[in-house]
Amino acid sequence: MGRDVSERTFSREDRQRYREKVQRCLDALARMLAENHFSFPRQQMGLEIELNLVDQALNPAMLNAVVLEKISDPLFTTELGQYNLEINVPPRPLAGDEALELENELRAVLDGADSKAHDAGARMVMVGMLPTLRAEHFDRRFLSGNPRYGVLNKQILDERGEDMLLDMEGVPMPGRAGERLRSYADSILPESSCTSVQLHLQVDPDDFAAHWNAAQCLAGVQVALAANSPFLLGKALWQETRIPMFEQATDTRPQELKNQGVRPRVWFGERWITSIFDLFEENARYFPALLPETEDEDPLEAIEAGRAPQLGELRLHNGTIWRWNRPVYDIVDGVPHLRVENRVLPAGPTVVDVLANAAFFYGAQRALCEQERPIWSQMSFQAAEENFYTGARHAMQAQLYWPGIGWIPPDELVLRRLLPMAHDGLRACGVSDEARERYLGIIEQRCVTRRTGASWQRETVARLEERGLDRDAAITGMLQRYIELMHAGEPVHTWSPGG
Repeated sequence: MGRDVSERTFSREDRQRYREKVQRCLDALARMLAENHFSFPRQQMGLEIELNLVDQALNPAMLNAVVLEKISDPLFTTELGQYNLEINVPPRPLAGDEALELENELRAVLDGADSKAHDAGARMVMVGMLPTLRAEHFDRRFLSGNPRYGVLNKQILDERGEDMLLDMEGVPMPGRAGERLRSYADSILPESSCTSVQLHLQVDPDDFAAHWNAAQCLAGVQVALAANSPFLLGKALWQETRIPMFEQATDTRPQELKNQGVRPRVWFGERWITSIFDLFEENARYFPALLPETEDEDPLEAIEAGRAPQLGELRLHNGTIWRWNRPVYDIVDGVPHLRVENRVLPAGPTVVDVLANAAFFYGAQRALCEQERPIWSQMSFQAAEENFYTGARHAMQAQLYWPGIGWIPPDELVLRRLLPMAHDGLRACGVSDEARERYLGIIEQRCVTRRTGASWQRETVARLEERGLDRDAAITGMLQRYIELMHAGEPVHTWSPGG
């Protein structure tokens, strides 16, 4: 969840100084954009995967510190909950056979880490939401040990002034009535239930707006195709419950501020952009600081001295505004660059499914950016936002809006329009034919079978309940089979429902 901060109490002076430093950083960023200070030697991709730890009974295992010590690999780090881990894959070129090599490397690294987790009495699970979570697992004592999480928890709850309300209507299971979750939490730990995949793409500053706008257009299709989070606290909820849960679990607004139209910190956005500056400027204009910790650097003086400024306050502030497509400013070896961070996807079900989701996104995004008439000039921003929430709620059963077609299910939209575009986009990125056909072939078959991780989970639980198991036992039985299939590694469209 971002940069480390010290465990401290912030004063009114801290907040004022921080606001001024954020504005100073904005001035520096504007100058860097105008003077073209950024590196873009080649298109690079990056990947982060959040993971869950479970014990022998398949309940959350609060062991991430122990497991990390046993893994002893800098690629792995903590996440919010003690049952969470994250693997950060170093950036690499998008072209050639890089994705195929990454698939093999990820399999080996994750298998090795899982073996080390076994030594600590745990197993690793790659899933959008761990279905065996219960309300007691959201107790504050289960926050990971990094002081940042405790400070963030305090700041969000203090700003909200009351417990977190988790409230959502579920999509009915076949032949059943709809289910509803309504619960309160006195920490931000419900956010730890949301384990995702984050895709990074380094882009030229002049092309950033097109890539971000394209990513926003694709978000609804992405969550519909990749849904893998149908259960939480024993309830069958959205196909991709991770989306509303993340928004509610970090919401700093009491109901009265929502009624006034105050923007949430987990945010789809509200308009198409013309520059990355638009997003950072919105961050400063709309959102008060959660972690107002300042640094000594004067960013404009750094530019005058010929150095790339760290823009520490701007980056820290950006890390506490969880856009589904987030702008990223970063520095590698003293050279600054810009990235789009796509945050809409759930983890899992398998490594090859994750890579297929990534290939579809990168290919379709590239193709949309190269259209003579941009798709975002043909649809309202509100239509893209509605697609996002409809896709998250209903997945393959959704009806999405697309210019030139109208309302269409996501599988038909992909097969008829977006999959050919994704092929063209990956070719334009220099991706090898073997990699392109492997991963987009998986997306094609997922659309043909209409099987996602979420639909498999729901079907399997329904079958186990029909055999007489109660919901908790059915969810545990489903998760046991899920873990077996996850390790077998075949894509989810080939999985048969258990029961």
